[in-house]
Amino acid sequence: MNNLMLMNNGKIVKRNNLGTLPAWSSFIDELFNDELVNSKSNTVVKTVKPKVNIKETIEAFTLEMAVPGYQKSDFVLDVVNDELSISVEIKSEKEEIETPYTRREFVTNSFKRSFTLPETADEEGIKAKYSEGILFVEIPKKEEAKPKAPRTIEIS
Repeated sequence: MNNLMLMNNGKIVKRNNLGTLPAWSSFIDELFNDELVNSKSNTVVKTVKPKVNIKETIEAFTLEMAVPGYQKSDFVLDVVNDELSISVEIKSEKEEIETPYTRREFVTNSFKRSFTLPETADEEGIKAKYSEGILFVEIPKKEEAKPKAPRTIEIS
């Protein structure tokens, strides 16, 4: 599926066509898939780059994102200027009280993945479903992009 490309910080990252080697962007994602701690504010920021499968059929593109542990209300899906963005931002506060000390930490768990939609995508018909830790996004194709059934032409 050449038209559906991953956007990473506003830049298009092309897929690796070698098949056996991981794409450079995947390697970088894995390298930075960790917790960042701001020692001044005791804030923990968990960065996540969920894995995505993308399939193309005659009727639609299907995106499957592995995101266990969330509620469907945690997700925000937006389409702006032919770009589909999927994001989550959860803020929580943790407090531990041990006499005579109290420790508080603010935790932010967030991610954002963006995908450039192909010209054949029907933006108005996009549907999403969250089930058993997988976010399913169906991006239907425009009618004119779908292959037409063959027809027989009679000779007069």
